[in-house]
Amino acid sequence: MNTPTMASSFPSPPEPLRTSAFWRKRSVKQEVLLFMAWVLGLALVSWAFQVMTKDTIWAFVTDAPRQVQDVGARMLPPDWGFAREIVQPMWETLNIATLGTLLGMALALPVAFLAARNTTPSVRFVRPLALLVIVGSRSINSLIWALLLVAILGPGVLAGIISIALRSIGFIGKLMYEAIEEIDAKQVEAIESTGASRVQVMAWAIAPQTAPTLAGVSLFRWDINIRESTVLGLVGAGGIGVKLEAALGTLAWPKVTLILLAILATVVLSEWLTAKVRKKLI
Repeated sequence: MNTPTMASSFPSPPEPLRTSAFWRKRSVKQEVLLFMAWVLGLALVSWAFQVMTKDTIWAFVTDAPRQVQDVGARMLPPDWGFAREIVQPMWETLNIATLGTLLGMALALPVAFLAARNTTPSVRFVRPLALLVIVGSRSINSLIWALLLVAILGPGVLAGIISIALRSIGFIGKLMYEAIEEIDAKQVEAIESTGASRVQVMAWAIAPQTAPTLAGVSLFRWDINIRESTVLGLVGAGGIGVKLEAALGTLAWPKVTLILLAILATVVLSEWLTAKVRKKLI
């Protein structure tokens, strides 16, 4: 009786697959199209560069390093005696950012509920209007809002607060309505099964699920608003920007340096603070 050997007990290796004699990553047509796309892209970049630099005076560009060196020498050392005069404007800037963020958050939440598909009263009529408000807010910079509000309300902190709030509506509203649409529907159904009203469903099923997102988005927006609030004074909307414009207008470069250092320190502090708070929330 013949017993199978060790070699015959294992299956024989498969035959190598037959492949074509020549393999190309792309076909000739694809190579030609890719080459034409590169040519058109380079032509577009070249045309755009010519349009952007049409009115450029290259003598100023070549002289820029010397001008930077000259201005940099005038900016040092900072005017430390000017520090007492920027404490109040810096505090105004923080108030503009904080109150503007709170007002924007209060206005953005109703808009977010009206824009979300699962909470809007009407997908056909109300939701497009809410989305229009969000898009309109996001499309206009806070500096432009400040220009309009200074013309309407006059110069001051109030115009800065409202401009920051109007800019924040779109940012907070967009992220919040997306978060509302992504909530767990089972929790909503559980609350509705108890006979709860629409307001109670929002308070006990939707709000708890979106509260962490609201906190994180609001902190992030507050951090952004501090940066934006520093320049609103350039158009008369209060804050440290008023002092910055005055220093630039009088060519007081040491004062400009001190103001820029104060803005940098404030932004770094706000960045650190928001990172710590977001870490606690997450």
